[in-house]
Amino acid sequence: MATTTCQVVGLLLSLLGLAGCIAATGMDMWSTQDLYDNPVTSVFQYEGLWRSCVQQSSGFTECRPYFTILGLPAMLQAVRALMIVGIVLGVFGILVSIFALKCIRIGSMEDSAKAKMTLTSGILFIISGICGIIGVSVFANMLVTNFWMSTANMYSSMGGMVQTVQTRYTFGAALFVGWVAGGLTLIGGVMMCIACRGLTPDESTYKAVSYHASGQNVAYKPGGFKASTGFGSNTRNKKIYDGGARTEDEEQSHPTKYDYV
Repeated sequence: MATTTCQVVGLLLSLLGLAGCIAATGMDMWSTQDLYDNPVTSVFQYEGLWRSCVQQSSGFTECRPYFTILGLPAMLQAVRALMIVGIVLGVFGILVSIFALKCIRIGSMEDSAKAKMTLTSGILFIISGICGIIGVSVFANMLVTNFWMSTANMYSSMGGMVQTVQTRYTFGAALFVGWVAGGLTLIGGVMMCIACRGLTPDESTYKAVSYHASGQNVAYKPGGFKASTGFGSNTRNKKIYDGGARTEDEEQSHPTKYDYV
């Protein structure tokens, strides 16, 4: 029951994290305009991975997609790739983890196969969460760098007089959604890896089979045997054959050098 619970909780957390990564990738508010010390408040600008938008004070919003790929910054393209890779790996992890659930039986699938599938899905979820967290963190670092560069360019060395007004961008809602989603996916992957230990079968113990090849009318005798120390009465260790009949002492005889185990 503990293994099944761990699997189900890990799957639900990973599913929720994957949904958050998809939502964050499609959101437009990755970077929002910083309104601090901005005299123009009638226009609000925000940008995403796929398009930039302008919202006016009247409520009208106009968005324009990025029509170029080579003209975009390399960091933005890297963030796109990381988010897409994370989503694809998460989808594969969801599919594998569904068939790996202990409560679902598919034909004669053994627990060892389910354990391998559970471990595979956990690794996929962990990589997916790491890709999402790295992608969001790279974009946040790019925003911080551009913010302070814009701030330095706004002020000149002449008494701190403002010479130009530049648009500065700060963290948008999509960044926080991406961080939380990546963390949930990562935790779900760790729980799936923990559940893999409960599905691993224990080591099997096999009983020895000894048989006598030197005598006649001797059948196979399953089970282990106790080795003799060589001391004690020789009459209990001696085989007595009388017309093919065996005495009680023969049943308790210890194996000789001709026996096979």
